[in-house]
Amino acid sequence: MRVDFDPEALGRNAFYKLLTSVVVPRPIAWVSTVSADGTANLAPHSFFTVSSVQPPIVQFSSVGRKDSLRNVEETGEFVVNLAPEHLFEQINATATDFPRGTGEFDAVGIAREPSLRVKPPRVADSPVALECVVHSTVGFGDSTVVFGRVVHVAVSEAVLDDGHPEVRRLRPLARLGKDEWGTVGEVREIKRIRFADWPGSGE
Repeated sequence: MRVDFDPEALGRNAFYKLLTSVVVPRPIAWVSTVSADGTANLAPHSFFTVSSVQPPIVQFSSVGRKDSLRNVEETGEFVVNLAPEHLFEQINATATDFPRGTGEFDAVGIAREPSLRVKPPRVADSPVALECVVHSTVGFGDSTVVFGRVVHVAVSEAVLDDGHPEVRRLRPLARLGKDEWGTVGEVREIKRIRFADWPGSGE
């Protein structure tokens, strides 16, 4: 037995809560930007993923017109900082609806470091930073998807295993439904099966 939901009948807010409770876990883009007047902004966005590898494009969605969106429209640059488990409370605090012009780095007390290729600073204690320039934006109703071309990646040596980022060291947070967050639990490994190795494929 299933329960059926009609997005139109349910309404925007109720369907938002339903959708974000079933599309889980969602990786978090902790996006740092700089406004035209130089104020550094930092906010978590859980509608985030990789769009393309060649060219390297990542995307995040701004639900509503938030400072992150305004700043990337003004300056064309942003940084996606990995949201690590040990900064859980600070990440949540940067989602506060501070007034326009308030810098979350200073308001929350988050250490920053300069980026190499773009103006927005990186989160100093985040193990990974993807420095991006805006490729394009696409609007959908009350949301805007921002596509960014990755121009530089900085990874902490502490999370590398034989030169490759290791998820147990990265300890990324994920967003779930309601006010729930997820951490890395059991990690399982399995190799993808080639058709040539599929039982009966050679018959």
